[in-house]
Amino acid sequence: MKKILVVEDAQSLRKDIVEMLGFEGFEAIGAENGLVGVDRARQVLPDLIICDIMMPGLDGYGVLEELRKDTLTSTIPFIFLTARTDRVDVRQGMELGADDFLTKPFHAAELLATVRTRLKKQEDHDQKTKVEVSKVTNNIMIALPHELRTPLNIILGFSDLMMMDAPNMDSDRIADMARLINNGALRLLRVIENFLLYAQIEVVLTDRNQIDEYRKHYSIYPHLSIARNAKHQATPAGRVDDLQLELDEVNAVSLSEELLKKIIEELIDNACKFSNEHSAIVVKGKVEGDFYVVSVSNTGRAMTPEQIAKIGAYMQFERRIYEQQGTGLGLVISKRLIEMHGGSFNIESVPDESITVQIRMPIKYDAPALDKGE
Repeated sequence: MKKILVVEDAQSLRKDIVEMLGFEGFEAIGAENGLVGVDRARQVLPDLIICDIMMPGLDGYGVLEELRKDTLTSTIPFIFLTARTDRVDVRQGMELGADDFLTKPFHAAELLATVRTRLKKQEDHDQKTKVEVSKVTNNIMIALPHELRTPLNIILGFSDLMMMDAPNMDSDRIADMARLINNGALRLLRVIENFLLYAQIEVVLTDRNQIDEYRKHYSIYPHLSIARNAKHQATPAGRVDDLQLELDEVNAVSLSEELLKKIIEELIDNACKFSNEHSAIVVKGKVEGDFYVVSVSNTGRAMTPEQIAKIGAYMQFERRIYEQQGTGLGLVISKRLIEMHGGSFNIESVPDESITVQIRMPIKYDAPALDKGE
């Protein structure tokens, strides 16, 4: 039985709606004002909320705004009841996340049709989500065991050797084993961090309020950060000399320093893995309109159009042919982060020749200027 919360300060109308929904097989719960409505929504977690706009104390807009802040209630379908038909009121409700409007007075059939339509859309959305979760789960089952076991085997194997034979080892051999253990631990840490970050991004993408919070952050002088992080990521692979940096200056972009660092690390790591040693890795940055466009290009094994179209979490291409490390999360994390901030992500590839990954980040014009030495 679907639960429907009715928030309406007019007692007679609230009673009529509750009874009508009850006759139709719904579990209807009434709330006499906005404050009570918010509390009951959090207590019973209804499948749908019907709410009047004009109420004393906390009005309908306030109810919707409060519930959209709470993860448990943020995705509940929300229908406004209003005696006003002003387009400004409708727009305000939609911007806050309302799903539909009913104008008073309304017929019982109209109310029931709206309720059933919204519940059906939510069921379709939930079913689609289950399918996507199933796909991700299957990919996790394929990628995760290998990516966890490989570095763990390195860590356990060399630590066991050190424990059993340390008195007979010279310092150089101990140092080599310690380095291999450390590399394995760093690889394991990165795998875990990427899985957690991807899961976090997928949650954020379901909540408009969280997306808006992320978009409030920005990075000052991103060209300096890009150059610094590109060199840092290329160092362990011995590819710093292969980097060619051509970055125009820009004051700020609408992406936090931390997330920009993550994206550049993933793109440079990808370029190092799939390019020939001593071949150029070209990183360019230029202003195009309201965007700062960054591209990372390299020669070597690239991707087919079919592979580019299928980029997704926990997916690697041609792993049976080319032995490689990683879960395949780097590109999809970068893509999700860029698009979440209002930018775009594109791959241009010539199979067996070259690949260019291009990201477009919105420029933050109102960011305060700083001295470049800060």
